[in-house]
Amino acid sequence: MASTDKVSPRDRLLDAAARLSYRDGVCVGIEALCREAGVSKRSMYQFFESKDAMLAASLERRIPRYDAQLAHPDPEAATPRERILYVFERLEQASVAADYHGCPYLAVLVELKDPRHPASVVARAVKDRLAERFRADAERGGARDPELLARQLVLVFDGASARAGAKVEHLGDGLATATVTALLDAAGMR
Repeated sequence: MASTDKVSPRDRLLDAAARLSYRDGVCVGIEALCREAGVSKRSMYQFFESKDAMLAASLERRIPRYDAQLAHPDPEAATPRERILYVFERLEQASVAADYHGCPYLAVLVELKDPRHPASVVARAVKDRLAERFRADAERGGARDPELLARQLVLVFDGASARAGAKVEHLGDGLATATVTALLDAAGMR
């Protein structure tokens, strides 16, 4: 791992915002964020106009990693059904980690409740992209109603993520993939 003097203060702030907001929620204070990053408040405001802007930038920065975690390792060879199921397999694998607190994008939407908040805008776009990915795979896989199936899949993803993140459901037993398999079968998905 790089020492903090080789990582820019902006990047340290974004990393701190990602860690603390995921662990403690988006209401984490500026002082705590700056202390975690080893950056002064004055410096923080030189990089970001507000804590809200920093949180949105932190979420934006995590999108490639989030997408990569859910992307099938061989998307061209995998069937649409396999690509969808892979997302839920990854969710199940991630959910058993002690530091798993659910989907960071869903958490932001639930905590902020303001659809115009900069972080909510980023989070909504991520969730919409996941729904579109499910819809496209459902269509390619011959689902009778790809739009409905995509909505159902997002509902299962978000519900399973939230329940596992709250530690009220254990997904390590394949519950999410079994639920999704039933939905794919019912939708006529190949």
